[in-house]
Amino acid sequence: MNRPIQGLAALTAAALAALAAHEALAHGFAGDRFFPATILTDDPFVADEMSLPTVTFNPPGADGTHETDAEFDIAKRLTHDLGITFSDQWESIRQPGGLPTLHGTGGITTGVQYQLFINAPHEAMALVGFQQNWAHTGSVQALGAPDYTTLSPVFDWGKGMGDLPESLPWLRPFAITGNFSYDFPLKTTSYGPNGAVLHPNNFNYGIAIEYSLEYLQHHVKDVGLSAPFDRLIPVIEMAMTTPMNRGQGGQTTGTVQPGLIWAGQYYEISAEAIIPVNSLSGHGYGGLVQLHFFLDDIFPATFGRPVFGN
Repeated sequence: MNRPIQGLAALTAAALAALAAHEALAHGFAGDRFFPATILTDDPFVADEMSLPTVTFNPPGADGTHETDAEFDIAKRLTHDLGITFSDQWESIRQPGGLPTLHGTGGITTGVQYQLFINAPHEAMALVGFQQNWAHTGSVQALGAPDYTTLSPVFDWGKGMGDLPESLPWLRPFAITGNFSYDFPLKTTSYGPNGAVLHPNNFNYGIAIEYSLEYLQHHVKDVGLSAPFDRLIPVIEMAMTTPMNRGQGGQTTGTVQPGLIWAGQYYEISAEAIIPVNSLSGHGYGGLVQLHFFLDDIFPATFGRPVFGN
């Protein structure tokens, strides 16, 4: 082998080694397990990421309205284990009976997150957080923009099944993530054209079941998958909200959302169907798509680093 080829081979090997080391430390990893950014349920890791946009075509409401949302959200690490989040969305509600279509922004949501642990051998991780949905930050209250602030402690977790025995190869690509939160509205009653509206405390809970073809192909057994199929992650998400008081106790709403995620090094693309769990949650079906960017991989030396520390 001549010197230029030897040099190119050495440079390529060094680049691959650096890339492997970088990916091992990147967002969403616990050992060999990569947890993708899911749409409906919160992620169990602190990260530097951005979704732009998430477009949701909601199931029709009971009154015949059709709502379409375009959401922006960003997460930024302050330290290796501490991060902040910000999100807002543009909403469009098409009303029945010839009524005008409503447009405007929803309420701004911010949050702070702390990574409790990442256990690489058992592909497990968890974080605690605190979210705030701020009053008077939406442009049109008729769209549901709140006139009250809601505070919500949260707990998010994830567990991969790669530590199962090697005799169960087809189960090892599975992973599960989940989240719990509890809403504390700072205003219990609002008054509108239809009278008083009560704001209950809500218990929110969700789960996502993932099957990583990347994990199957590269960490369990060679089944012959190549790009782009070895980057696919089929997923089923479910999220519920149960009011706890103020005359609405037990009126649970929620959706089940089967879909597919394609995760590259710098971004991922997701698409899911929306299936209401009951009549209170909507009628018919909806869908959503998301383009999500991994800022720590796109800007590893600048915006993708923690503000304080490495």
